[in-house]
Amino acid sequence: MAGTNWPDGILTKGGIKSDGVAAADALGYATGAGGAVTQITNRTTGVTLSKLSGAITTNTASLAAEASADFVVTNTLVAIGDVPVLAIRSGSNGGGTLVQVIAVAAGSFTIRVHNGNVAAGTAETGAIIINFVVFKAVSA
Repeated sequence: MAGTNWPDGILTKGGIKSDGVAAADALGYATGAGGAVTQITNRTTGVTLSKLSGAITTNTASLAAEASADFVVTNTLVAIGDVPVLAIRSGSNGGGTLVQVIAVAAGSFTIRVHNGNVAAGTAETGAIIINFVVFKAVSA
């Protein structure tokens, strides 16, 4: 419904502003609203990035087949009702790697990286780049 104005608080095409510049026909955040961070030490080391979108590069520590590793993303812009969404951009070398948000709290969310390869299968040793975006939400 291009050009439709919805009630206050509802997203509209071309109506999102993140740095004072309207995004013409796009739905999302404008250039400069995102950021990037790299996980150090191991797969469970937390990261801090207070942006509404960005990229997280994971550590390359080995993650065995059928194993999972959880880590916290500290992000002061996240509220408990928000919805962080993830996608693997690149780097998975096992072919069965999955990422998902398993918890949201005020100021953080937790990501689980899971190696879905069958037992005795390929270990995940790649530095996975995970794209994320935080959808701001309210419950009332």
